[in-house]
Amino acid sequence: MLQSDLLSKNPNLYIFLPFYFTLWEDFNLSEADIQIMKKLIKSQLWLEKAEVELLEQNLNPNQKPSAQELKSWKNQIQFIKPRNLKNLTTLGMQLVLAHQNGNELKISEQNKKAFQNTEKELGLIFNEAAYRFEDSHSTITSEQQSKSSFDPKLMQEVLDGSKIELIQKVKETLAKADFAYHHHEKIADQRQQVLEWCKLLAKEGYGSWAFPREFGGRADMEGYFTIMETLSYHDLSMVIKFGVQFGLWGMSIYFLGTEKHHQKYLKDIGTLELPGCFAMTETNHGSNVRGIETTATYNHQNQTFTIHTPHQNARKEYIGNAALHGQKATVFAKLIIDGDDFGVNAFVVPLRDKKGEMHPGVEIEDCGYKMGLNGVDNGLIAFNKVEIPKADMLDQFASVDEEGKFQSSISSDNKRFFTMLGTLVGGRIGIPRSGLSAAKSGLTIAIRYGNNRRQFGPEGGEEVPILNYRMHQRRLMPLLAKSYALHFALKYLTNRFLTRTQEEGQEIEALAAGMKAYGTWFTTASLQECREACGGKGYLSENRIDDLKNDTDVYTTFEGDNTVLMQLVAKSRLTEFKREMGDMNFITIFNYLSNQAKTSFTEKNPIVVRSTDETHLLDFDFHINAFKYRERAIVASAGQRIKKLVDVGMDSFDAVNVAQHHLVNVGQSYIERKVLERFQLAVETTQNAACKKALKQLCQLYALHTIEQNKGWYLEQGYMEGVKTKAIRKMVNQLCWDIRQDAVALTDAFGIPDNLLAAPIAAP
Repeated sequence: MLQSDLLSKNPNLYIFLPFYFTLWEDFNLSEADIQIMKKLIKSQLWLEKAEVELLEQNLNPNQKPSAQELKSWKNQIQFIKPRNLKNLTTLGMQLVLAHQNGNELKISEQNKKAFQNTEKELGLIFNEAAYRFEDSHSTITSEQQSKSSFDPKLMQEVLDGSKIELIQKVKETLAKADFAYHHHEKIADQRQQVLEWCKLLAKEGYGSWAFPREFGGRADMEGYFTIMETLSYHDLSMVIKFGVQFGLWGMSIYFLGTEKHHQKYLKDIGTLELPGCFAMTETNHGSNVRGIETTATYNHQNQTFTIHTPHQNARKEYIGNAALHGQKATVFAKLIIDGDDFGVNAFVVPLRDKKGEMHPGVEIEDCGYKMGLNGVDNGLIAFNKVEIPKADMLDQFASVDEEGKFQSSISSDNKRFFTMLGTLVGGRIGIPRSGLSAAKSGLTIAIRYGNNRRQFGPEGGEEVPILNYRMHQRRLMPLLAKSYALHFALKYLTNRFLTRTQEEGQEIEALAAGMKAYGTWFTTASLQECREACGGKGYLSENRIDDLKNDTDVYTTFEGDNTVLMQLVAKSRLTEFKREMGDMNFITIFNYLSNQAKTSFTEKNPIVVRSTDETHLLDFDFHINAFKYRERAIVASAGQRIKKLVDVGMDSFDAVNVAQHHLVNVGQSYIERKVLERFQLAVETTQNAACKKALKQLCQLYALHTIEQNKGWYLEQGYMEGVKTKAIRKMVNQLCWDIRQDAVALTDAFGIPDNLLAAPIAAP
């Protein structure tokens, strides 16, 4: 091989050493490579015959250098400690000069040019081949790092708002030793642990927080949502058990019952002395509550109701707290009086006594092991002619009088039904807020891990944090931006719900349905991305992403299937929030749709559709106008499509079925617009300049990434041209790059204690 005696006699040969090392280290020499090198050798007329023969021998594929020889060559090259050399030719010349020791320099400028041309012919990347020999080498990618542009504590104050003290109080509770995580091999042990946790929370007063003060509460519904959201940084089975007991069971008594029910039940519910259930869903009917078949038949003679399940598929299914712990349940059933059906009403029905003995006529079957949330005892309930007193009908909106007649202050069956359900919309607020907390936990784990985990790197340089890679940023930064967007949107939804008027009922129900769907879809997608972004570490249970992922997966069908909920949103949009909450009446809405259509396609400015100016692309007005345009156009298009189908004689039910995909897009575009509006308002009202700047970048990323996801639609509509959507893609990439430095701080601002994250890969 390259003999040391020849190198010492003629140090000019050292110019070949980097080439030979690189070729044998990286390549299986092809015939083309060999011929390129032989051409180079022949061009160097200063070479002696023996030197030419030596160099050509070292190109023989059948006589590869040994690993020891390659190591020796590299050591000889690195001995001179190369730094900032442009290419292999420059590196080779440095070696020649270092070993010259008075020998004649025989390599002319023309000779050096031949070496440089050889590098190009071999396909060696300019600058790149020489870097591997440096002790250290840095690039723009390797130099990027976390350096917060704002104080995370101040950002946390922006996020937590007026509830910051309550949030801290809940976190301190969860930090106690009693709430330490446990891995349970048996489902029974897990369920018992979750029950004990809920009892501790009830003892702290969290369960009754929303109840009136006379029943042990604080009359603070916003606080209840905040508690549930904060608890969701801990075990999610505990959260759902908590929500079933104090939210669904307790709030159904509070909102659907009257004073006598409050006096009888609320205090014991709030202390968990009376565990209960919310029994609405049936096997046969799922989201179609109006179709349930459980009956409550009034018996005028003894003033009782008989609760009955007519067949197996009418059982109450997936009922939390039912399999083991529930003693009573709010049961939704059709009220039957003298053979007449008065629609769905709610009743308090016993399930078991305090000793756990089943009430006569009640049959409960355990739902068994689930994909997640196995700390919650879900069950199927059947009633075989169970009698309850008349007083246990929850009579806020309907009742049976002393003469056995049905009474209600709301004459319309439709309006009464939706008014009753509308009071329970809080579940569709609590679930996405809980899901968002889980997503924040996952993002915190994945982003911290990405900041610490190093892999690959430039030639001659150190390994680089994977969060520095553009594709890794593309995976996580838009999710981080969307988590902030949803945070502000869900706070807005909560406030709207708490301050609602009767006239706003349907609008808020639709908004809650859409936010629940949009938010829980986000949770599912983001946790999957976080799992993948953490590689094998994300697959390990010790890092908690598996529990977060499995436990929240059902959130997309809790409180209503997301696709069905988005159609509910679309119905609300198409009827322009009609006062009468009933089936869609197309005759009354087409004038509205026609007016919308007139303005939907008049906003295409020939200059704007091609504009790629950075100021324009980052402008809040451009973002919100694009979102509004999409929403209006889709609403008008959906209405026109349904009208055409009805005009040719199709039944309106069939017409809606044909247009279902369109209707989901109606709901999606509406929710996206509402989310962006709230995020932009949050940015504008933030006082701290550094926090405001960081939030503005996140808001811009949320907007542009959403537009990018819908670019096909914008291109079809002619609202944008290809040159603009390409510019938006580049701007999304740039925003991801810029936000990366603040990414860790932005997750620190969530304020999730390390003991709740409990993921080794997220340790500081």
